[in-house]
Amino acid sequence: MLKVLFVAAEAVPFAKTGGLGDVIGSLPKELKQQGTDVRVMLPNYQNIPKEYKQQMVLKNKFVVQVGWRQQYCGVLELEYQGIIFYFIDNEYYFKRHSFYGYDDDDERFGFFCRAVLESLTKIDFMPDILHCNDWHTGMVSVLLDAHYRQLSDYKHIKTLFTIHNLRYQGVFPKGILHDILSLDWRYFNHEGVEFNNNVNFMKGGLAYSDMISTVSRTYAQEIQNPFFGEQLDGFLRKRQNDLVGIINGIDYEEYNPATDKKIGTNYNIGSLSEKNKNKLQLQEQLGLAVNADIPMVAIVSRLVGPKGMELMEYILVDMLKQMSIDNHDAQLVILGTGEARYENFFKYMAWQYPSKISTNIMFDDALARQIYAGADLFLMPSLYEPCGIGQLIAMRYGCLPIVRETGGLQDTVEAYNQYTGTGNGFSFANYNAHELLDAINKALALYKNKEKWNKVVSNAMNSDYSWQSSAKQYQEVYKKMIG
Repeated sequence: MLKVLFVAAEAVPFAKTGGLGDVIGSLPKELKQQGTDVRVMLPNYQNIPKEYKQQMVLKNKFVVQVGWRQQYCGVLELEYQGIIFYFIDNEYYFKRHSFYGYDDDDERFGFFCRAVLESLTKIDFMPDILHCNDWHTGMVSVLLDAHYRQLSDYKHIKTLFTIHNLRYQGVFPKGILHDILSLDWRYFNHEGVEFNNNVNFMKGGLAYSDMISTVSRTYAQEIQNPFFGEQLDGFLRKRQNDLVGIINGIDYEEYNPATDKKIGTNYNIGSLSEKNKNKLQLQEQLGLAVNADIPMVAIVSRLVGPKGMELMEYILVDMLKQMSIDNHDAQLVILGTGEARYENFFKYMAWQYPSKISTNIMFDDALARQIYAGADLFLMPSLYEPCGIGQLIAMRYGCLPIVRETGGLQDTVEAYNQYTGTGNGFSFANYNAHELLDAINKALALYKNKEKWNKVVSNAMNSDYSWQSSAKQYQEVYKKMIG
């Protein structure tokens, strides 16, 4: 049986800041169902919920070399939903209030990468594949090459490095090469970890892993161009034969409107009228005008420019004016946190239009699900989007996405075709406020035709973005790597 160890900085339900946590929390389950022996290794953060901390068992403890330092490392074990999770324990590095964003993140994740490799002979699980994810794990492949490859237990190990978002790369001063990573200068060059005279964790993963994957087919192409390539496009073009795009999925047991306990009224594709009850409950809860016939548009997102918030800022007043002229109404619900500029803008707009706009500056998973269940349209007008999870959840709940044609949004949302009735959402091509407004207006116009609208909602709910087919593609990559 093929043995795969996922290495990541976060996984639901233990630690999550974004889509990475969702992927690592759900993909291994599907891979296991398909016959792979999969386990996961994470840092043992302070903020992991107590209910899980109490179930962890100490597997082993040893010393890890971090440059000139000798650091304690414990490995804790916990089985969750049939998957064994290992937690790398060191209070100096991980007993903190946040997961990332510290001045010593280079040392913290340098330690983590080294500890992962050091632990393999001490946990009764020697993987065939190390599946590393994002910059926090980028040095695993480099350190494997530098310090472990000559050891007999490690000679067979292959590494797959998955890019979840190329923008965040883990770039640190070059002094860490010796001081933290114990690497010599042969690794510090254009083919290695060097990046603008600094050390780049993600580039290390790209340079020394056997294969590279990213989270959608379109994003795999986009990152080979300068606009999306974050100064690594040339490097990725060189490795294009080793680069594959596999779309993310979502956990269909976790996100299921028929069984979700966090929404007011459960429903499925055969009982769409029940979905409207969620809208009425949400309208009342948020202080909006209570009327099931008013289309509700939702944003559940980080409120930052690249997520398309600058486009919303530009068109929102025009959109509201146009609606009153065209004599059709709509409501807008916003959930998320981000840049003060956008938080304040949406708060001001909610103050100006209290019956039409509800702004909720927070992250609240229960409210997010109630919004997916209650809203009719879901906005994701991103400048770039490696995969996107929100549009997949929205479609699962029969909330039609309006997206820009980029990355995973392009790969998962098929624009509605009025002539054939096909499609599971709406899209626009250029990063342009008025193209977004046109797409919103098309969607609102279709909403008036209930028969056609319900057909598109059915198309969306029938779209299969469970992990099943994506996990099969990962299996094929693993088999290719081990030959």
